[in-house]
Amino acid sequence: MAIITLTTDFGEKDHFAGAIKGAIYSELPDVRIVDISHSVSPFNISEAAYIIQNAYSSFPKGTIHVIGIDSELNPENKHIAVELDDHFFICANNGIMSMIANVIVPKKIVEINIHDKIETSFPVLDVFVKVACHIARGGTLEVIGKAINSIKPIKNLVPYVNEEKTQIIGSIIYIDNYGNVVTNIRKSFFEQLQKGRAFEISARSHKFKTIHNKYSDIVNFEIPEAQRHDEGRGLVVFNSSNFLEIAIYKSNTNTVGGASTLMGLGLRDTVTINFKK
Repeated sequence: MAIITLTTDFGEKDHFAGAIKGAIYSELPDVRIVDISHSVSPFNISEAAYIIQNAYSSFPKGTIHVIGIDSELNPENKHIAVELDDHFFICANNGIMSMIANVIVPKKIVEINIHDKIETSFPVLDVFVKVACHIARGGTLEVIGKAINSIKPIKNLVPYVNEEKTQIIGSIIYIDNYGNVVTNIRKSFFEQLQKGRAFEISARSHKFKTIHNKYSDIVNFEIPEAQRHDEGRGLVVFNSSNFLEIAIYKSNTNTVGGASTLMGLGLRDTVTINFKK
């Protein structure tokens, strides 16, 4: 039984996500549809890329992932289907796939060319659904598109490193439900440059000299619980996806706040790591 996932910025209020599911079921009544997220910030390419990169590999091989972000067709925003890591991805060629393709080389990329057969003002519903159902039936990518060799990159996907290898300048690419801010600095990238050196992480006026293995590492459990004052403290971790993250311990954006609000950190803000010589 085929699995089709949906990742969009459509939200839950409007009819869009429901219409897509209905169209898929009309073609393939026995397919399984899984919502990864419909709460991506509107037109936020890097946020969508981060979400799909960290979700897709939990699904079985052969899963088809429909990504509906900035999907309006125009001369600079073509539609593509990508076979990568034994999964299929259908999206606009706007950089969404470049975060995954930066780590794993795609097996096949085609530029979708069935638009002349479909009248549409809603390409995710009309075009992406047709392509997803075609793949789910066992169809090949060559039938729905022409092969291309590369995909559009996301700007600032890779952090900047100075010539002396003493500084990394990254940027915030994602803010999670807890208000924690995730950077584009991967653990492997950091360790390759660190080479055991001491460091200082700067984000606006906030400084950190330690990267914890988990959030609770900030707590001294030898102190009686009543004497601890750890909630609301800032920390840095490599999160479960191995990206550098600045967090607030036990944050809640509705009460104590999160790193995004308490530290004034937003998407595309810079985070700098200076290594000691």
